[in-house]
Amino acid sequence: MADIAFPAAGARPGPKEIWSWIARGEVALAIGIVGIVVLLILPIPAWALDLLLAISITSSVLILMTALMIQKPLEFTAFPTVLLVATLFRLGLNVASTRLILGHGHEGTDGAGHIIQAFGSLMMHGNFVIGVIVFAILVIVNFVVITRGSSRIAEVAARFTLDSMPGKQMAIDADLSSGLIDQEGAKLRRKELEQESTFFGAMDGASKFVRGDAMAGLLILSINLIGGIVVGVVQHKLPLDQAFSSYTIMSIGDGLVSQIPALIISIAAGLLVSKSGVEGAADKALVTQLARNPVSLGMVSAAAGVLALIPGMPILPFGALSIGAGVLAWRRSQTAANPASETPKAEAEAKEEPISASLAIDDVKIELGYGLLHLINDLEGRRLTDQIKALRKTLAAEFGFVMPPVRILDNMRLPNQGYAIRIKEMEIGAGEVRLGKLMAMDPRGGQVELPGEHVREPAFGLPATWIDEALREEAAFRGYTTVDPATVLTTHLTEILKDNMADLLSYAEVQKLLKDLPAEEKKLVEDLIPSVATATTVQRVLQALLKERVSIRDLPTILEGIAEAAPHTSSMVNLVEQVRGRLGRQICWANRAEDGSLPIITLSPDWEAAFADALIGSGDDKQLALAPSRLQEFIRAVRETFERAALQGESPVLLTSALVRPYIRSIIERFRGQTVVLSQNEIHPRARLKTLGSI
Repeated sequence: MADIAFPAAGARPGPKEIWSWIARGEVALAIGIVGIVVLLILPIPAWALDLLLAISITSSVLILMTALMIQKPLEFTAFPTVLLVATLFRLGLNVASTRLILGHGHEGTDGAGHIIQAFGSLMMHGNFVIGVIVFAILVIVNFVVITRGSSRIAEVAARFTLDSMPGKQMAIDADLSSGLIDQEGAKLRRKELEQESTFFGAMDGASKFVRGDAMAGLLILSINLIGGIVVGVVQHKLPLDQAFSSYTIMSIGDGLVSQIPALIISIAAGLLVSKSGVEGAADKALVTQLARNPVSLGMVSAAAGVLALIPGMPILPFGALSIGAGVLAWRRSQTAANPASETPKAEAEAKEEPISASLAIDDVKIELGYGLLHLINDLEGRRLTDQIKALRKTLAAEFGFVMPPVRILDNMRLPNQGYAIRIKEMEIGAGEVRLGKLMAMDPRGGQVELPGEHVREPAFGLPATWIDEALREEAAFRGYTTVDPATVLTTHLTEILKDNMADLLSYAEVQKLLKDLPAEEKKLVEDLIPSVATATTVQRVLQALLKERVSIRDLPTILEGIAEAAPHTSSMVNLVEQVRGRLGRQICWANRAEDGSLPIITLSPDWEAAFADALIGSGDDKQLALAPSRLQEFIRAVRETFERAALQGESPVLLTSALVRPYIRSIIERFRGQTVVLSQNEIHPRARLKTLGSI
């Protein structure tokens, strides 16, 4: 709330300052609430009561028109507060009018103001019995029918809104994870969902005020009538018939000017809560939907025509209704028979949208068995959607580009607790988890010696066991690693994404990366593309780096390497090797051990010479042609050497010369994809090497 500028101490505010304070919304509301309290305590003159009663009637009409014209209930979230203030306002007017009726009723029927006198005289028509009966009917209609019905609708709407909140929240999270909406859209939808539940809950409680107001109207009428007659006859010595006539007119008039606004506001409340499922003004529900079906209109026309022909029935009203409904039914049938002439072009295009939408494919998709839908809305732990959002953020920070959104949907053909991960609609990985259990794994790679279901961990194929959550502490005591089902699935997804990053880096994503570069780097992009290298060449270099899990976050350095090498070579292999040399510091840092050193296994001079001699082709177009027996010997030597290092707890890289590195990597990735192959050009001068062996 903005600050209010009060005058300095000792200064006297002028009229302009006072009116500026009152013009503020919060100050005006505070003054209004205090005024209602004043009505309950202090007497007011008849002319002021007339003014306030006029405000009460016109404001109720304003509330009704607002409820009719809004598109959806959440546009009038202040209605419960308005309902409470209006009810208190009417009760304050009832107290003020009662004071005037009892204090000045002996002076005539205008003792409580002209509005009360006019309403009482208009309703009674000289017969007080008619006035009492009409007033009672209005109270019954308001209290028994409208208020009770709207209260019940608000109660049911509030209950169903609260019950459906988890499902709606799950839908929002699923849309956010699949990329259908962004963070701002999800925040807006969550806010609307919260407002909806709060609104209907408040409406359920606020409708009780209207019911209490109707009951208070009956009691106030009785008090005014009986108390007025007693005061007029006993204190002011009026004749009984005169006192009865005067106080009856004023009491009935007071009840009417109170109940009519209450009835109007009750109708507004009923309209507001009953249109919760319809967007648009009230005419959409009352006119458009009712007059849409030509068969229904035809039956209405026929029924009205039959009633018009019955002897004794008035022909004119039923005949007019029959003709009108028949004409409308004919026009609707013509529209239904020729929809092309009435359908706008935009609507016709919308009908074609499903065909084009079916051509789109999801880059990343997770299909869940029916039993795993609980993972999406796990209120007790971390939800799968939250873990996926955190995973995308982590991969973006680690590798330099934002992974495509992950779409989550159910698949009834999967096992009950099974899942499948698809990349560009092709299944890349699948597995099963066990809800309510934990996966325990031995970091040393051995079998877990705890009771449970022995399986293979889906991401790395290590021995694992699904154990009960009660065994968590015992598993931790034995040094086992335990993870929940959602983390198992997310870990599997992480490894699949890392293995397929090159395929997920599309041309459009590369353009976005170039566009998002800082302003000082834009000149480099302009000089490089397309005069030196094309955007497709940049994409292929980035994909080659990601294929070996090299981060492309330092995009300016990569572009500088391309700009330096592209004029001198057309070979993509040589271009990538040049860029990797510029990223030496980053690559050495990413593969360092816990002690800060870079563990390496070198390639012996014999194997270096063997691979160099096996390269055939001229210029930049070279290929490896190694004998199959020598290739198997090399694979066996790599496996034995790296397995010995793994037993020592090391994760070394293979160090080769720059000439043969890409060809050796193409061999090793087929049987040991996690092994990093570096060339001597990629070793940063400040890197501290630790040699573990040689091949």
